[in-house]
Amino acid sequence: MKPLSRYLALSGLCALALTAHAQQWAALPEQPPIPADNPQSQAKIDLGKTLFFDPRLSEHGTLSCNSCHNVMAGGDDNRPNSIGMHDARGGRSAPTVWNAAYQSVQFWDGRAGTLEEQAKGPITNPIEMGMSDAAVAVGRLEQIPAYLPLFKAAFPAASKPITMDNVAKAIAAYERTLVTPDSPYDRYVKGDKTALTEQQARGMKTFGELGCTACHAGANFSGPPMPMAQGFFMKFPTFAGSAFDKQYDLLSDTGRHASTGKDSDKHMWRVPTLRNIALTAPYMHNGKVPTLEEAVRVMAKTQLNRDIDATQLADVVAFLTSLSGRFPEQTMPRLPLTNGNSIVPPIDPHLKTAKATD
Repeated sequence: MKPLSRYLALSGLCALALTAHAQQWAALPEQPPIPADNPQSQAKIDLGKTLFFDPRLSEHGTLSCNSCHNVMAGGDDNRPNSIGMHDARGGRSAPTVWNAAYQSVQFWDGRAGTLEEQAKGPITNPIEMGMSDAAVAVGRLEQIPAYLPLFKAAFPAASKPITMDNVAKAIAAYERTLVTPDSPYDRYVKGDKTALTEQQARGMKTFGELGCTACHAGANFSGPPMPMAQGFFMKFPTFAGSAFDKQYDLLSDTGRHASTGKDSDKHMWRVPTLRNIALTAPYMHNGKVPTLEEAVRVMAKTQLNRDIDATQLADVVAFLTSLSGRFPEQTMPRLPLTNGNSIVPPIDPHLKTAKATD
């Protein structure tokens, strides 16, 4: 990076840090933003939950949204890369779905402006759920008679209730209930000074002093509040050239640039939430950093150009554990069934089978 460009970049980071410092210690709001064109209703939430758990929205009826974003756990799958259709592997780690509703854009590169837009992507992605197109996915649901009354209840004004747009709206409505308030950190900033341990409180101070809040600001620790569909992006690594670049393959994926093709977007990433971060190992966009302790080391070096000492590391990690909130109880939905027939393809056309021998 040229000296002037680096100066401007660092000046921007300093400005962000000052902005973040004024708002960084905020508790999680009880409700995330709700778009005007997709108001919440219990019928819609219930439908969205059912769709979220239904593997028949995948090509072979084997994968659901929950397969990669397990809401019975940390909202991800604790794998470096999720396993998709035909045993495929994506290049990026599945981000947690918990508290995703507080983010103004979705996916690691922010290519989806809303939860609704994001919900459509995996269903027709060939290395995720693998449906060939939206029409095929909708046709699959139309073959399940018991889904129609659920869609009618969720979208009573729709002349054709089973559509991909309504699938996405219902899933997004359910995902907006996946919030984890009341963490020790939340209780602490609301006034309960016994909610954090001495080490966690020390780590909170260190987290701010090191400059981590230049990126991980706001109540969701994913950046300052932004209008819906307008992302908060930061360069990663900001300080390239450390041993971590090669060790964890930090540069081969160009981030937002892979979606936009713009040189200015190279290695730009949506800032991920740190809430429940202790529960979602492994770390980074490619899932190659195995532990939270190592992730803190990597971020300190690549984003702040710091080699933090053992005490700072332990304190920051302790603070990050305080960001694990209260998970609302989840129950498995009873899926709508077909009667006397199966709509799942009986044979994988991509699977090579051995010839029979005598």
